[in-house]
Amino acid sequence: MSDVEGFALEEVDHVAIAVRHLEAAVSFYEKALGAKVTHRERIEPDGVEEALLKVADSYVQLLTPTRDDSPVARYLEARGEGLHHVGFRVSDCAAALMAMRAAGARLIDEVPRPGSRGTTVAFVHPRSAFGTLIELVEEGPS
Repeated sequence: MSDVEGFALEEVDHVAIAVRHLEAAVSFYEKALGAKVTHRERIEPDGVEEALLKVADSYVQLLTPTRDDSPVARYLEARGEGLHHVGFRVSDCAAALMAMRAAGARLIDEVPRPGSRGTTVAFVHPRSAFGTLIELVEEGPS
């Protein structure tokens, strides 16, 4: 449990998979697993396009770069396709970020920022999270 008041880890929001060809990945997940895209969005600041596949109360997020200098493009260049990050749903992204900082985590985002589908997000560097890029995700107003 976190020592920072107001922080609560609620559930896994999504598992993000970096892909080179978004349409091919969507087609595979639809045919192989019967998954359906429930949300698509181009996130210009991050240089990615996403397709979200709903799984219970969480998502599989398929990500593809929209420009060569995006973090996902660099990831694909260095590591190839595959698991990119895990998004954890939190009740308060700012409080969760403070808790991560207090625990000694190296932050990518010093303050929360807008994410896809109206969420507020912040990323924690994998070097301080046992090799896993973590995204903290606070749901937007309903």
